[in-house]
Amino acid sequence: MSSVYYRPILRHDPVRPEGALSLAGGWCWFDMVERLERGGPGRLLPVAELPEEVRTRLTAPRPAIAGLGFDQPRLMGILNVTPDSFSDGGQFFDPSDALAHARAMRAEGAEIIDVGGESTRPGATDVPVAEEISRTAPVIRAIRGDMDLPISIDTRKAPVAREAHAAGADLVNDVAGFTFDPELAPFCGAAGLPVCVMHAQGTPDIMQKDPRYDDVALDVYDYLAERIAALESAGVPRAAILTDPGIGFGKTQAHNLTLLRNLSLFHGLGCAILLGVSRKRFIGEIGGTGEGAERMPGSVAVALAGVAQGVQVLRVHDVGAHRAALALWRASAGLA
Repeated sequence: MSSVYYRPILRHDPVRPEGALSLAGGWCWFDMVERLERGGPGRLLPVAELPEEVRTRLTAPRPAIAGLGFDQPRLMGILNVTPDSFSDGGQFFDPSDALAHARAMRAEGAEIIDVGGESTRPGATDVPVAEEISRTAPVIRAIRGDMDLPISIDTRKAPVAREAHAAGADLVNDVAGFTFDPELAPFCGAAGLPVCVMHAQGTPDIMQKDPRYDDVALDVYDYLAERIAALESAGVPRAAILTDPGIGFGKTQAHNLTLLRNLSLFHGLGCAILLGVSRKRFIGEIGGTGEGAERMPGSVAVALAGVAQGVQVLRVHDVGAHRAALALWRASAGLA
């Protein structure tokens, strides 16, 4: 557990002061940081007072993962091949529908496709391994045979990841932070697979039953730091790890908003950040919209707020809307 944390105060204005530091080889810069300790108020510091190790973690360009560089925001298209996912369950359960949707997302601007065969919505129960494999492996094989695009397998289970990799998957995205199946991290290490490690409090069936934290931003940071260390011990290098604070996974609305306000903190882990907020419940609650696609405008708004804090990967349902929004954001910010 860390005792001191540093949150860069990020900007992307084209006019920047002398001595400002670029964030992770990307589009943001900073000349001030917030120094944080548990149980006390934050304190602003100039970057000249940063410890050298922290400066290096914050500024070092993030290496490419699964062929994706992080000099600009990247879009991960969500492909749920489940009957019961919270937003689009059943829509792409048929393999032919799944392939058609993957093609559509690629045409809209997706740069990686994330295939999941087990719903992890609040209240969801486990799917048997054989069933999860039968849902995902054929779809991944079909996508791999149809297009040259990175593919991620969204799973908590080593046998599912093994079959997905054999079918053509390039990355393992585990919402359980590689704690559900002790064989998953060693498999990824041995296979040379990059990973995305996410924070969740509790399993999907119970995670929304009164989640609590001492300090949600710092607790999530410490958890991810510990999981990164465990992955490194299993043979997965830090350069091959994406981190995800797990918005909506064992968090109240207040927890989610606190994490969103503090996203830049997680750059201190030295890994690229993935943000998955698309169509989640709090977006409908705050925005006063219904379910599913009605939450698209709010999803875009939160995604752009994440990009302004240097988030490198956006996991989204509505690829075309996010691509257009990113193009306009970059142009208006003078980054195009």
